[in-house]
Amino acid sequence: MSMFVRRNVTAAAPAALVALALLTAGCAGGRPDPAAAKPGSATSAPEHGYVEGARETAEQQSRLLLNDPATGDIRVLDLITGKAHEVPPAKGTAELTTDGRFGYFHTAAGTRVLDAGAWTVDHGDHVHYYRAAIRDVGRIPAGTGARVRSDAVMTAVTGADGRAVTYRRTELEKGRVGASRTLPGTRAGAVVPYAGHLLGLTGDGQGAARLAVHDRAGGRSTAPHATCEDPMGDAVTRRGVVFGCADGALLVGDDDGRLTAERIPYDGDVPAEERARSFRHRAGSDTLTAPAGDRAVWVLDVAERTWTRVETGPVVAANTAGEGSALLVLETDGALHGYDVATGRRIARTEPLLAGEQRPATGGRGPVIEVDRSRAYVNDPEGRRVYEIDYNDGLRVARTFALDVKPELMAETGR
Repeated sequence: MSMFVRRNVTAAAPAALVALALLTAGCAGGRPDPAAAKPGSATSAPEHGYVEGARETAEQQSRLLLNDPATGDIRVLDLITGKAHEVPPAKGTAELTTDGRFGYFHTAAGTRVLDAGAWTVDHGDHVHYYRAAIRDVGRIPAGTGARVRSDAVMTAVTGADGRAVTYRRTELEKGRVGASRTLPGTRAGAVVPYAGHLLGLTGDGQGAARLAVHDRAGGRSTAPHATCEDPMGDAVTRRGVVFGCADGALLVGDDDGRLTAERIPYDGDVPAEERARSFRHRAGSDTLTAPAGDRAVWVLDVAERTWTRVETGPVVAANTAGEGSALLVLETDGALHGYDVATGRRIARTEPLLAGEQRPATGGRGPVIEVDRSRAYVNDPEGRRVYEIDYNDGLRVARTFALDVKPELMAETGR
């Protein structure tokens, strides 16, 4: 008997999604697709990031990880089939993060790893989409406050004490955590795998942190000279890794195998309470968002090396698809607002989606905005639902998923 239970959710799926669901129904309910690993089949080729037991598909296979920390209830909402899969609970989750495939449920007792069974392999000029069974992978010792960052080869886990360990991605893909390797020293922020290296900021807390680079084995590598005062937040973009700093951002890129470092400063001094402290963006985008105090949002265009401060109403959550798309801001009135980044003008607004006055997520709990290539998703914990928003059509509510749990925590996989 499968340990994962499939539940129906109330949503009107477009015909195209229904058709695609029929093509992908073989792995519904967390059961392996017998055709997925068929020797010699077109979908079982070992190249292009294929993993045994997975099936390649024509479209992105997005799934939402949803958790109620109070009860521990977890659901994996398949956005293609419209089905919610029940998995063993994780009670007391302080934060839920993802690297695009694996979900990390951070608790005081450690971090539980869940393979959501949906991911994208990006080759730059083209991409491959895969789906497979949902399964538990195991537990990582680092718990509350740990930061997990991954690339195609390594997963780095930085504990709240600044100490970091790495795991082989192939082991996670096989359904086990595997052995870890400890990196020397401590970090003032997350260790980020990038371009065959492990990037981090080191310091004693008395001055600016320094950029440190290690190879995948943990050995020291040559690093460009760069510092970051009061490091806060990070993000991986197509143009490199962004670290938030007191004066703006530090961008670490790869120039034909040589690491580079470049500052992207704010246009003037910014009070500490209005600095960008955490980033959200669409996976693969070069446009980052971050709250700029209580009533504004920073938009960092990494390609143009520019910061834009957009005045909004009171901010609960923000995100954007980038590349000319609207800035999406969930405000305390419970409505989703769309702003033109260039002019700062509000161009769209939904009816209130969430009942009552909202507050920014505390410790990662509460409403957030997840964005993929065509849709945005907003979780409504008290209403026990998730809204799917077509951000290219005036913030139209495309689907509403009714749930049997309170989705206090949400993260999107398949990207």
